[in-house]
Amino acid sequence: MNYRVPQPVPQVILDDIRGAQKMLSGVSRVTAMEGSRYLSSLTGSPVHFKCENLQRTGSFKLRGAYVRIAGLRPEQRAAGVVAASAGNHAQGVALASSLLGVRSTVFMPVGAPLPKVAATQDYGAEVRMHGQVVDETLAAAQEYADRTGAVFIHPFDHRDIIAGQGTVGLEILEQCPEVRTILVGIGGGGLAAGVAVAVKALRPDVRVIGVQAAGAAAYPPSLKVGHPVSIDNPNTMADGIKVGRPGDIPFKIIGELLDDVRTVSEDALSSALLLCLERAKLVVEPAGCSPVAALLSEPELYGDGPVVAVLSGGNIDPLLLQRILRHGMAAAGRYLSLRLRVTDRPGALAGLLGELSVVDANVLDVSHVRTDPRLGLTEVEVELHLETKGPKHCAEVARALHGAGYTVMG
Repeated sequence: MNYRVPQPVPQVILDDIRGAQKMLSGVSRVTAMEGSRYLSSLTGSPVHFKCENLQRTGSFKLRGAYVRIAGLRPEQRAAGVVAASAGNHAQGVALASSLLGVRSTVFMPVGAPLPKVAATQDYGAEVRMHGQVVDETLAAAQEYADRTGAVFIHPFDHRDIIAGQGTVGLEILEQCPEVRTILVGIGGGGLAAGVAVAVKALRPDVRVIGVQAAGAAAYPPSLKVGHPVSIDNPNTMADGIKVGRPGDIPFKIIGELLDDVRTVSEDALSSALLLCLERAKLVVEPAGCSPVAALLSEPELYGDGPVVAVLSGGNIDPLLLQRILRHGMAAAGRYLSLRLRVTDRPGALAGLLGELSVVDANVLDVSHVRTDPRLGLTEVEVELHLETKGPKHCAEVARALHGAGYTVMG
């Protein structure tokens, strides 16, 4: 898709980001930096969270959106702005527009979570639902801009957007001057590019590492060939970084300044979300957890000094959160599914459940099957879903059942 990026690709420099920081004074929050004892022990280095999930609108996106819209000429403001987003950019544009007195229209995919749609409307935008995927939504927003004269506010491919996001990097250096490594999630690349410009200009010794979901990792192949390439059907629970093609402007910056781009699995993302919730008491969306997932996946890479992981957003649909928590608990060995056969007699199921209570396994579901032709005349099959305390507890449960004479089939 053509995003109409001017050629040559505009540069973003430290002065742009410092100017953005002044512009954002009193608008965006200087978000907290929180330590993680668990990840610090895992990596052998102090680990801190930069909590952009606690930013206004629930993500860093307000920063870039405000700087972009504030920089419009009066006649552009009068024409209004239009954006396309599944959630975070939508809310950032909506609030920034309201603060600046600019009319905003936001296109969102038909399947966008209802809480994000409602929040975008509450911040003052007119929301229009269009398309099943973000690329279709972007096309509709661009067509609207062409037809009405409204200014299209791209989510990542504009120098003002990148300058605004880069203020996160300035805050990290102020809050954690001893930092050695910064981990930041990458979708289109606006946040990572902005952070890299700010940090490398002031502290070239600091590593800046981008993190992508493995199912939506457009940057590794793009960096390999030296220009942005599209990937087909990006697929990840991390919708905030589910982008099929890098932005032209951030790609150039990331190619020059980032030290590495890592990828993480869906299991790692769900485990990271669970860790943030349980250990740090922070609600973070899957995209915002990607730096934590990188730390969990390869902790040995980050033992050379303090690490800052940017938690880029906390806007997550409660239904998705419920599913991800179940997935995360399964990935962490906190669920155990068993099939076994018992004698079909009164009290047999109660006896089985009694054995499980002795080893403190919490039964979530029981399925009791009598009619399978593979069963013997006096047998029933029982399928159990258990909540456990982790892999060691799972092994303990299995040993207890074997010791009680049960044959576990799977």
